[in-house]
Amino acid sequence: MTIPPMTAWPATEPAEVELVSGDARLAVDLRGGGLRALTVGDRAVLDGYPAGAVPAGRRGGVLLPWPNRLRDGQWTWEGQQLQLDVAGPGKPAAHGLVTWLRWEVLARHSDAVTVGTVVEARPGYPFRLAAAVDHVLAPDRLTVTVRVRNAGDRPAPFGTGMHPYLAVGATADGGIGDAELTVPARTALDLDGGLPTGTRRPFDGEIGRIGDRALDDAVTDLVRDDDGWARVHLRGPAGTLELAVDGSWPWLQVYSGDTLPEGQRRRSLAVEPMTCPPNALADGADLVVLAPGESWSGTWTLAWGA
Repeated sequence: MTIPPMTAWPATEPAEVELVSGDARLAVDLRGGGLRALTVGDRAVLDGYPAGAVPAGRRGGVLLPWPNRLRDGQWTWEGQQLQLDVAGPGKPAAHGLVTWLRWEVLARHSDAVTVGTVVEARPGYPFRLAAAVDHVLAPDRLTVTVRVRNAGDRPAPFGTGMHPYLAVGATADGGIGDAELTVPARTALDLDGGLPTGTRRPFDGEIGRIGDRALDDAVTDLVRDDDGWARVHLRGPAGTLELAVDGSWPWLQVYSGDTLPEGQRRRSLAVEPMTCPPNALADGADLVVLAPGESWSGTWTLAWGA
């Protein structure tokens, strides 16, 4: 028997899925499952990145099985000491394990799509999770639902978040300073290098014009409307944005991009829905723990106006 030469290669083109609703257009990156771009006509609603590019600052990313940072990548669960990969001594483990995973399209319509992946057990995180993100696009609003299911055989702790950068018309470094911001939170963590010091402080969310203020705040004790949702408002030259979170998201991280590369610095505002604060795997703060087969979901929306 003659075996033919093996010449097949995997697909190497950037893979994404696009939704259209009215003038709104959304691109979801299947490398990581995140929000690559969201535009309404000529207006960029999210500060995105070109297809195939490596985005700085986890732009648009899905953060799972933990958001933000974990000190030295170290934590303990049920007496087992665990070590996640870190970039070097003294560095945290940051933003989870799915940023570079390939996601697949699970369901699709013209204005809605579900993408998903599996977080396989590994050293440092010996749990198995199925993740799905539902996107529904309307002419004036994006609705995102994150779903997580324990696909393993033991209780699984996790946290999750998403990392959209909101754009309101600034195109140059520092331009976000002209925007006006309201964050519905009353408490912030004291942070050192993005990691909690163990204390909290009052937070005044009526920020107004951002100006030169550097924001990199993990905030909680959210002020919720009668429907149980908390709403962030951002206004700039291009119009207004409202990012709203349901009760599954008790935390927000607000980041003005001061440490991003030149050309991307302080031109947009990251507002990150989170289930837990930085270092939660180690501290246990607001961790979600799922029994085998159990699921969790949380929804957030982004609406735009003049």
